[in-house]
Amino acid sequence: QVPLVESGGGLVQAGGSLRLSCAASGRAFSNYAMGWFRQAPGKEREFVAAIQWNGGSTFYADSVKGRFAISRDNAKNTVYLQIDSLKPEDTAVYYCAQARGPYKSAVRGDYLYWGQGTQVTVSS
Repeated sequence: QVPLVESGGGLVQAGGSLRLSCAASGRAFSNYAMGWFRQAPGKEREFVAAIQWNGGSTFYADSVKGRFAISRDNAKNTVYLQIDSLKPEDTAVYYCAQARGPYKSAVRGDYLYWGQGTQVTVSS
């Protein structure tokens, strides 16, 4: 079972943009907060962004604030991550995840379901 499927990653030059998508399977998607995390080789998986169940509140890691934007379309069971002004340091596998409850969280342990990731590579 793969409850979440990410797409939209790729190779992009520094300063460019990408939009990542995460499609959920048939669960009560609108009841839960969603998050994006990323992991580079040899590093811990780190928090990127989170969004409340209804999209009314968002939260970002300091390293991406002002450049990344998380959004969701509950009618489509989809969450997005718009990434602008990409830096080489953004290179990682990006994962979407569904939280245990409706409110946003930056803690990995608060997320129950994870996608398999999409690779983002930023060249300088």
